[in-house]
Amino acid sequence: GKEVVVANAIIAILTIGGQQLFSFFTFSCPCHVGQNLIYGLAFLGVPALILLIVGYALNNQTWRLVMGKSSHFGRETSSNWLLRCKLVCFVLCSITGRALVAPVTWLAVTLINGSYYICAVSEHVPEQYYGAAPNGTASERRRVLATFPCRQLVPPELTRARDEVILLLRYQSQVAGWLLIAVVVITVFLSYCLASCFSPLSFLHFRYWNSYVHNEQELFDEATEQHSRLYAMQNVRKFFGFVPGSENVKEIRIPSLREWQAISGLAFLKRVDKEHYDYSLLHDWALKERASGKYLRIDEDP
Repeated sequence: GKEVVVANAIIAILTIGGQQLFSFFTFSCPCHVGQNLIYGLAFLGVPALILLIVGYALNNQTWRLVMGKSSHFGRETSSNWLLRCKLVCFVLCSITGRALVAPVTWLAVTLINGSYYICAVSEHVPEQYYGAAPNGTASERRRVLATFPCRQLVPPELTRARDEVILLLRYQSQVAGWLLIAVVVITVFLSYCLASCFSPLSFLHFRYWNSYVHNEQELFDEATEQHSRLYAMQNVRKFFGFVPGSENVKEIRIPSLREWQAISGLAFLKRVDKEHYDYSLLHDWALKERASGKYLRIDEDP
């Protein structure tokens, strides 16, 4: 839907801006044999990998897939099992597509910029691609080529050769960047075409279904917020003796030291039975203890 397109566009723009800032403040090619390749590939690949992992982690569908459980899985027929596999594959492809937006944008922008690629492969440029090759052994030529990304380290007599190498590598990098963008655009377009062809819904029906799922999720989130607030309010009222926000509070409850200790500390989900959990220490206390103890009456007159 439009929300997905807008979200992807925002992610791409933020990635481009981050890449420019990242390059400006942190990137400095070592211009040394053996280090250029590692340094350049690290700046190309590591941020892209991190963005990919973050893309997976920030997608709610990832956690639905990981935490989802199928009931009576053993009783499913082969057709149902096949349908479930198709659904899992579809969701995985959808999650991966969203997660790839930022890393692909990073790779495309860095390749079009060319600095990382030039640093990484400068020492591996074949001699026939530039003139005025320095005399000496192959290792000496590699050492000289490794200094080409750093203009201040290149001898004056090799300035022209250095410019030719930089132009060649920038050309290769930018072509690779645009090819990556072209491949991604074509893949996305074909994926949408195939999904539409195999969809059991018509165009308008699909729009309705998309709108329904969006509205259902919004309403569910609102109900979750209100339900959990009301449920938590009952437990808080049992502990303190009044409902938060009430204007006419007649009395308040004074919790004992033992009760304060019971609700203090670290807690995780505690299973009560096959169907229910305690969500917190206060929740556990409210289910187990009676709301007896000391109460203090509140005078209404100031």
